[in-house]
Amino acid sequence: MSNLSDKQLLKELRDLITQRRSFENELKELSRDYQDVTKKLRESEALKSHFISNISNEIVNPFTSILGLSKSILSVEKQDWKKVVSMVALIHSEAFNLDFQLRNIFVAAKIEAGEIQPNIAKVNIRSLIQTVLDSFQIVARKMGIEIILQFNIEYGFGKNFYFKTDSEKLKLIVSNLINNALKYSYKDSKIIINVWVDDDVLNLSVQDYGTGISEKNQKIIFERFKRLDSGINSINRGHGLGLSITKALLDVLGGNIEIDSKKGEGSTFTISLPEAKNIVEGFSGEGNDMFFDEGDEIF
Repeated sequence: MSNLSDKQLLKELRDLITQRRSFENELKELSRDYQDVTKKLRESEALKSHFISNISNEIVNPFTSILGLSKSILSVEKQDWKKVVSMVALIHSEAFNLDFQLRNIFVAAKIEAGEIQPNIAKVNIRSLIQTVLDSFQIVARKMGIEIILQFNIEYGFGKNFYFKTDSEKLKLIVSNLINNALKYSYKDSKIIINVWVDDDVLNLSVQDYGTGISEKNQKIIFERFKRLDSGINSINRGHGLGLSITKALLDVLGGNIEIDSKKGEGSTFTISLPEAKNIVEGFSGEGNDMFFDEGDEIF
């Protein structure tokens, strides 16, 4: 075996140094990746903890109120029966809120599991929106808020306008927008809902005259489970599911949402929803949607 020359030895030494530096760089990259993964896991755990904590409040508090009020009703004497009316109204309010929150929770779970799919039908849009508005009338009257519907669609069957979309998802989208508007409106104000169509796109805006949203919070308001600043006028107090679910459902249906808001002057949320491209026979009214077969193409 011949001895290596000094030149060859130097070359091998340089190669070893280069190889070691390469290994060191790879190790640093792996260390950074590990730190990133660890950070994301911590953020995920924090989000889950925050989500579960707030969800627990949203469920436990209404149940506690309903049980307490029900117990009080059972102990009311006949001569004080008038007290029952106000208690029943409170029970309805708590039960309605609980049902609304549970619907959001169940949809959020499906979204997280990737199990959310459109169920397309010809939907009576006027009837659907009116049904949602009727469900919020008790809350609106209690706050002295007038809800004004401006249905700017002049064609259809009589006063009905049919649009191919997912009725349950659209109903939850509209419900979340109205609930958000009521939640952050000032008492004795109003909410204006505008509905119109451009070509095959259904547009709906919900305008309130409430606390408004800062520019900073407008950038993150649709992020899932994101809690905004914790001040007394904080938008999205609680678990913050409503707007993130609205955005996720619109993504499923190929729509989008925009916000126009100024702090202290109210907010306007506008959704745009393209009509599904299925060709079907028949129509449907509120509560009698005619769904497509599973084999039908959605868009």
